[in-house]
Amino acid sequence: MTDTVRNLPITVHAQYIKDVSFENPNAPHSLKVNAGKPDMQLNINVGLQEVPDENLPGLFEVSLRMRAVAKRADKTAFIAEVEYAASVTVGAEVPQDAMHPLLMIEVPRLLFPFARQMISDLSQQGGYPALLLAPVDFQALYIQKFSTELQPGDAPVDAAKTAAN
Repeated sequence: MTDTVRNLPITVHAQYIKDVSFENPNAPHSLKVNAGKPDMQLNINVGLQEVPDENLPGLFEVSLRMRAVAKRADKTAFIAEVEYAASVTVGAEVPQDAMHPLLMIEVPRLLFPFARQMISDLSQQGGYPALLLAPVDFQALYIQKFSTELQPGDAPVDAAKTAAN
């Protein structure tokens, strides 16, 4: 039995850091050994914009913004922010109505491991244990964000099926 590997109908032209920030406002007090485990808040946003380019039609920038805030009681231990992006084009075989979910689900799925590593490194270099983020279900985030625009029974396009067609 032979398995066929299906590639996503996406070409990644570049991946890059757009913005990185780490704030440690209460150091060195927040770094005490007996300080206890902080409460964590994590926000994740996905941005999408078309990039006009006469040499490369259909070029998009997809950005993944992650913000982690650690607090103990009412004091902020640290704030780590990363915006990581990619310039991508989508294959001509992708139907127009499938492009938005493909860009907003699959590209962030590709970017997430890189942004997660940066958040982990920032927290560690700030004097805290490495912040290990769990994987994110970008399809569920997409459905949550755009649920009012989706018709009943609609689901975002499965990229593997789109690539197979």
